[in-house]
Amino acid sequence: MPDLPDITHAHMRAMVQSLGCLDAVAATINARWGGNTTKATLSRKLSGALDWTQKDIVALEDALGRYPVTGAQARRGKVGARAASGDLVAMTGIIARESGEAISAVLAAQGSFDAGERARAVVEIEEAVLALTNAKARLQEAE
Repeated sequence: MPDLPDITHAHMRAMVQSLGCLDAVAATINARWGGNTTKATLSRKLSGALDWTQKDIVALEDALGRYPVTGAQARRGKVGARAASGDLVAMTGIIARESGEAISAVLAAQGSFDAGERARAVVEIEEAVLALTNAKARLQEAE
């Protein structure tokens, strides 16, 4: 499995391509943070000579309204996680809690212009999906 820097780079490259040109990307980052990002800096980041910063990630994700890097970071600690006890009753409690949190976050994000609310909703949904995936894996182990 690729490591997080490789995943981040792939997602950032895709987001840069979605914005069209390096001028647009630089303008997006500079508008968000008031910095002085240039095409040359972005070119070095695309080549791998420089790393993408958290500010770069946030600016592009918010501009495009999708959060692939944030999602990858959120999943990082959960990859391969399985419920240790295998207790399906306990798993249903986790599913209910995570699903409730996801519903609440989606409703909060629905009418919000805050990118943080939308990102939180995506993370909560991923946590609910993980809880369901863990229960499914546990059930399949019993077959």
